[in-house]
Formats: sequence, structure tokens, C-alpha cells
Amino acid sequence: MTTMLAIDTWALIGLGVLGLFGLILFIILLQYFQLWLQAWLSGAPVGLVELVMMRLRKVEPSLIVLNRIAAKKAGLDIPTNLMEAHFLARGNVSNVVRALIAAGKAKIDLPWDRAVAIDLAGRDILDAVNTSVNPKVIDCPNPTSGRQTIDAVAKDGIQLRAKARVTVRTNIARLVGGATEETIVARVGEGIISTIGSAADHKEVLENPDRISKTVLAKGLDAGTAFEILSIDIADIDVGSNIGAQLQQAQAEADTKRFQAQAEQRRALAVAEEAEHQASAQKNRAIVVLAEAEVPKAIADAFRNGRLGVMDYERIRNMQADTSMRTTIAKDGV
Repeated sequence: MTTMLAIDTWALIGLGVLGLFGLILFIILLQYFQLWLQAWLSGAPVGLVELVMMRLRKVEPSLIVLNRIAAKKAGLDIPTNLMEAHFLARGNVSNVVRALIAAGKAKIDLPWDRAVAIDLAGRDILDAVNTSVNPKVIDCPNPTSGRQTIDAVAKDGIQLRAKARVTVRTNIARLVGGATEETIVARVGEGIISTIGSAADHKEVLENPDRISKTVLAKGLDAGTAFEILSIDIADIDVGSNIGAQLQQAQAEADTKRFQAQAEQRRALAVAEEAEHQASAQKNRAIVVLAEAEVPKAIADAFRNGRLGVMDYERIRNMQADTSMRTTIAKDGV
């Protein structure tokens, strides 16, 4: 009797544990029942166990189910494991699915692997598909850069200021690794400057602004970029400053300063030479004075040694007086 009671007790405990386990399982399944039913009714079934496993893998089941339903309704059958893998790789599952739907409607070849690669590369795949369907317009130069026009100078020295609008569409095949809009703007700006600079007269550019568009477009500026250039249109072109005249004026001013410096150099050299000549004359005059000072000494020495008499000395004095008189008369005559 006691043994029977013990068996009944353990049986009740077992049934209670099983019931508790069943209740927990029922609550868990009930939590995902709505998602399971929604997917089943939408024709994109996802198993209840699979939904639970998504939660255990830290994947949002609602996100996966809703995107699978959207893809299925658009005619795309994307397995949940692919979407889970992209979610775990920190990709934007919703953007990729919406991009695939848009690409399918627009008859654009965009497989899942390429779309996932573009999304993981940091590009907005949905915006890329939209731009491929509806081309976008890029302003050149970009107003956010702080410049309003592209300035270039024709061969006649006249500056022209141009604004361009570039119509592009995304090239899905070159989106990964392709250059961005900044490269397009830079290349178009370079082409405009080159075309204006090669013009012999600025009037030619003003008369035929489409010449710029045709020349720049023919250079294949979209090579290596993520875009395909459809058209380049000159939105505005104005006449700027006469750069040639300004450069000539600046050159003339520089030449004037250079010639003035050369003239000043020659004047300073002449002044220095004159000062050297004056110093040389003063030196020669000092030498003469020194020589003249030796004459009285020589006369005195001649008197002492008896080589010079009084009459000889008087003749010398008369000769000096006569020379001084002649010199005075010559100066008065002048």
C-alpha cells in the first residue's frame, strides 16, 4: 500500500513537471504563433521552431518574417538563413530586400550576393537602385564646398565663371570599389577649365556653351566611378575679370621696380666711383704737398753745402714770382 502511494506521488510530480514544461513551451510557441500564422497565410511559411531558434541566435524574428513576406509578394523567394546571415553581419536586411524588389520591378540584374556586398561595403543599396531607375542631378561645383562657380581663363585673358549640372545614374556593377560623386564633380570641373582654357577667344565659349558639354562628355569622365554620366549641361556662364590685363599690369609694375632698382644701383655705383676719385685726388694732392715741403729743405741743404748761391736763389724766386703772375693772369682771363 505504501509502495503504491509512493509511485502515485512520483507520478504526480512527473506529470506536474511535464505540465509545467508544456505550459512554458506553449507560452513560447504562442509568442511566435502570430508571426508563424502571418507568414503561412502570406505564402511565405516559416516554422515555429525556426522562429524560436532565431531568437536564440539573437536575430529579430519579426524583421526576418516581414521582409520574407514582402519579398515573396514581389515574386522573390529569399531563404531565411540568408537574411539571418546578413543580419548577423550587421547589414541592413530591410534595405537589401527593398532594393531587390525595386530592381526586380525595374528589370535590373541585382542578385542577392551583390546586393549584400554593396550593403556591407557601406553604400546605400536602396538609394543606388533608385538612382539607377531615376537619374539624379549633381551640381558642379558642389555648393557645400563654398565655391559657387568654376573659374577659368581663355587664351585672350578673359575669365569665365561657369556652373554645370551633371545628370548621372548608378552603375550597379561598379558600385563596390567605384569612385563617388566627389570624383565626378572634380573631373567635370577639370574638363570645364581645360575646355575654356583651350579656347582662343572667350566669345567662342559664350556663343557655344554646349561646346564645353560635348568636349567634357567625350572624355569618358565616368570611368572607374560608381556612376554613368548621362549628360553635362552648362547652367550658367558669366564673364569675370580681365585676368590678362591684370597680369600685364602686374608685370609692368614689376618691370618698373626692377628698372628703378637697376638705375639706383648704377647711381650708387657712380657716387661710389666719384667718391673714390675725390679720395684719389686728395691723396695725390697730399703727395704734392709733401713733395713741395721737401723743396725748402733741399734749398737750405744746398746753401749749407755751398751748391747754391744767393744769386741762384734770387733767380729761382723771380721764376716762381713770374709763374705765379702768369697763373693769376690766366685765371682772371678765364
